[in-house]
Amino acid sequence: MPQEEDEELAMEITSLRKELQIAVDKSDFLEKENQELRQELGRLKSQIQSLKAHNNDRKSLLWKKFYNSMDAESPPATDKREATKSSPKQPVWVAVKESQRMPEGAPAPAPAPPPPPLPTKLLAGSKAVRRVPEVLELYRSLTKRDAQKENKAAHGGFPAVAFTKNMIGEIENRSAYLTAIKSEVETHGEFVNWLIKEVEGAAPRDITEVERFVNWLDRELGSLVDERAVLKHFPRWPEGKADALREAAFSYRDLKSLESEVCSFRDNPKEEMGVVLKRAQALQDRLEQSVSNVEKTREFSCNKYRNFRIPCEWMFESGLVGQMKLSSLRLAKEYMRRITRELQSIDNTQQADNLLLQGVRFAYRVHQYAGGFDSDAIAAFEGLKKVGLSSQRK
Repeated sequence: MPQEEDEELAMEITSLRKELQIAVDKSDFLEKENQELRQELGRLKSQIQSLKAHNNDRKSLLWKKFYNSMDAESPPATDKREATKSSPKQPVWVAVKESQRMPEGAPAPAPAPPPPPLPTKLLAGSKAVRRVPEVLELYRSLTKRDAQKENKAAHGGFPAVAFTKNMIGEIENRSAYLTAIKSEVETHGEFVNWLIKEVEGAAPRDITEVERFVNWLDRELGSLVDERAVLKHFPRWPEGKADALREAAFSYRDLKSLESEVCSFRDNPKEEMGVVLKRAQALQDRLEQSVSNVEKTREFSCNKYRNFRIPCEWMFESGLVGQMKLSSLRLAKEYMRRITRELQSIDNTQQADNLLLQGVRFAYRVHQYAGGFDSDAIAAFEGLKKVGLSSQRK
């Protein structure tokens, strides 16, 4: 036995080392790719800066040529007075030209803002604007390079993923988990065959016996490493009946838990009235929803349960479903009694009318759902009615 445990421990250590190595390799690959992307980003930024500088130089050259052509076409100034009158109406680009005439040795001013776009007619008639093939070539080279990177990432990533999946699959096949499952399939065959006979021969008389049988079965199967993984190696395992038994037991358990919560509901005088009433309404909503779910699936579930000899009488009005509907009377009684106490301390007629209406609505809801009131609920309703009508006469 110690030797087998040492072998299993050695296999686990080996598998963990392989997983660690795969994680380290993947981390190195991602780090290298991240570094390459950073270098590529820096190179592209530098290219963008150079293109911007080149574009600004071209703009300044074009503007100079345009200014020279406009100066050559404009007539010389004949009168100093006319020049003075026309100076306030100089266009922006003339002011920019005059500001560029600086004496030698003067410090270079800050770059002027970019000029406004030229009129369409001037651009069309000017020979200074021409196409630059270098821009088109650079654009095509950059876009082509990005497309190649995307294709490389899309097509080159699959081998790595496949390689990783193969390694993980190999590790899982050699893991101690699968080894333990194979061992239990070989050594627990007699135990599982015994459980198969017990499940196939199970014929509980009522739902409480179903619940006890499911609890016992879960304890027995809990000794296995993985119930599903082991039992799938036994074709005779009655999976359908085992699942039906568990389904019935769990549904019954949930309903009983909700019924117990409803029956134990108590009004706490220290809590605000709104909090208490909301708790009662929330419990009534849950109760009605749970019972409705059982009633919707009752026909289908009963047919399945009968085929496996599982009792289903608890799903009808004569069983647990009917008991749950009657348990809602507890909520109605506590609800009406709390409103009755609140009405006795309210002087506002409008507020009292609204509170009375709220209590009567909830009482009517439970009355219709449970099929009537018992003696305690009738007494609570009479007390609510008496106090409510007396408050209306004030």
